[in-house]
Amino acid sequence: MSKLPYRIGFGYDIHRLVTDRKLILGGVEIPSEWGLEGHSDADCLTHALADAILGACGLPDIGHQFPNTDPSIEGINSQEILKKASELAHEAGYSIGNIDSCVIAETPKISPYIHLMKAMIGNTLNISQDCIGIKATTQEKIGSLGASKGIAAHAVCMLFHL
Repeated sequence: MSKLPYRIGFGYDIHRLVTDRKLILGGVEIPSEWGLEGHSDADCLTHALADAILGACGLPDIGHQFPNTDPSIEGINSQEILKKASELAHEAGYSIGNIDSCVIAETPKISPYIHLMKAMIGNTLNISQDCIGIKATTQEKIGSLGASKGIAAHAVCMLFHL
């Protein structure tokens, strides 16, 4: 891997909303009658962040690192996925400078939980909360996200060479 002074990565994830699942975003359980469907806890925000970190390193995405065909990781807490992405970045010689993200959901309202998500993610990545951006928006009732059929997240990160 070339040792650039910094590297930028982008991540995206989307999961379908279903009944009988907890809604976990940014490592925080949010009260809801709906949860996200997936092999792990389906935390699309954390998955997007992990993919942004892996992408900045030029590494394969979380589907490669944590395949949904592996029964040993079914239900895995996505903070473990994020921690592994951070460890791989450190092994590649990089530290996380900052991350920014946006959660797209019609319901439930995410903004009351952003401070808890920042605390959880900061703890997992061992970075200051002021280096973490999390925003929430809706799809303005357009498309499947706008019809509350799922939740998506976009994320970017900047890594600095150690």
